[in-house]
Amino acid sequence: MTRLLVVCLGNICRSPLAEGALRARIEASPLAGRVEVDSAGTGGWHAGEPPDRRAIACARGHGVDIGGLRARQLRAGDFHDFDWLLCADADNLRDVRRLAPPGLEGRAALLLDWAGREVAALAPGGEVPDPYYGGEAHFQDVWRLVDAAARAVVARLLRPAPAPA
Repeated sequence: MTRLLVVCLGNICRSPLAEGALRARIEASPLAGRVEVDSAGTGGWHAGEPPDRRAIACARGHGVDIGGLRARQLRAGDFHDFDWLLCADADNLRDVRRLAPPGLEGRAALLLDWAGREVAALAPGGEVPDPYYGGEAHFQDVWRLVDAAARAVVARLLRPAPAPA
C-alpha cells in the first residue's frame, strides 16, 4: 500500500481538490485499492470544517465529490504514516520539512514536481496557487493543475520500479 498525503495551508481549497482528483484517478486505474490518499494543512484554523464551498462546487463540476472531507492539521505521526507528503507550494514544503522528524524531511516534495517535470512546467515554480481570495476561475485553474498531477501520479506509480544495480 502506497500512502500519499497532500498538504496545503488550511486544508480547505488546494489539498482537498488534489485529494479528490487523486482518489478519482486512482480508483479508475489498476491502482485502485493499492494507494491511499489523504490531505492536511500546515495550519489548524479550519480543522473539522468541510472544504471551501467553491472547492466543493469545482470538484462536483468535474464529477468528484469532496463534500464529505474535513480539514485537519498536519500531525507528527503523518511523517511515519505516509510515504510521501506532497505540498502545494514552496512555503508549505518549507514548513513541512521544518516540522519533520530528523531523517524524514526527504518524504516531503512539491506535488507538481513529484508528479513529473511536464506537470511542474504548467505552473510558475511548480506551485499550485492558493485560490482562496480568487473566484471560480482560480479554482478551475487549481483543478486543472491537480488533475494533471493526479494523472501523472497514476502513471508514475504504475511504472515498474528500476531493477537494483
